[in-house]
Amino acid sequence: MCLLVCFWGLDYVFAKEALDILQPMSLLFLKYSVGFMVLLAIKLKADRKAIVRLKDIPWFILCSLTGEILYFFCEYSAMDYIPVSLITIILSFVPAVSIIIDRILYKKKASPKMLVGVMACIVGVIIVIGADFKVLLEGRILGYLLAFGAVISWNCYNFITAKVSENYNSATMSFTQLTCTVLMVMPYALHHMPPIDSFTPGVIGGIIYLGCVSAGVGFFILVYGLKVLGPTISAMFSNFLPVTATIFGWLFLGETIGMMQFAGGALVIASSCVVIAEKGKMEEQSNDREAEPDNADGLL
Repeated sequence: MCLLVCFWGLDYVFAKEALDILQPMSLLFLKYSVGFMVLLAIKLKADRKAIVRLKDIPWFILCSLTGEILYFFCEYSAMDYIPVSLITIILSFVPAVSIIIDRILYKKKASPKMLVGVMACIVGVIIVIGADFKVLLEGRILGYLLAFGAVISWNCYNFITAKVSENYNSATMSFTQLTCTVLMVMPYALHHMPPIDSFTPGVIGGIIYLGCVSAGVGFFILVYGLKVLGPTISAMFSNFLPVTATIFGWLFLGETIGMMQFAGGALVIASSCVVIAEKGKMEEQSNDREAEPDNADGLL
């Protein structure tokens, strides 16, 4: 999972270079066209006989629209306005938004620590954005709005995927979502593709990295991490993505953030980890309570 966080942190460097000549949807199409071949091999080896039910196809399309197309459009477009380190800090707000959605829509209870963590996340985000107050009206506000759009779209994706994944394994889920994504963005991406001679070796290598390493190898690591460590610990690892993104942004893109934004980002990351840990404990307790009657019936 540490390696995966490094892979995804470097993802932003290659994406930003490729976006100099490509529109976000064109980059997404090329990235996932490469990743499609990797996941096709995974699918054929792991679960070649699984069939997607017709009634679930609209749900897969919604997964692709929210978790792939809208999410990456917002994320990649935000790179034109704010540093990648600030984008990843805003994305660390995802767990807090998930708790808020659970509370509003599903009436799920939150522990006192979770509520404190959510409030701390909000304060951290306010500090990060407030440090840019003087330049917000010069264009940065749009970058932050796009980053928040990515947060909302990713939460929508998580809730939809949780519903659909009950009937499919990880290989089938990922492959089907990726297929929907490639097919939906293909017409627009091909129409807005730049001339072939504008693709430098660096851009081509970056696209191969995004497709094979970030999407392909990253998928293997994520699935393995979820299996061995569980979703809660895996989520806490991925929450440290702003750290690697900041380091790589400073090394390769010359991006820096102020001390106030650094402090706000640290608060967001720390409080998000608290929220994730508490949410994991509550889910484990809920699962234990649901399993108790079955065990009792078995003993009787």
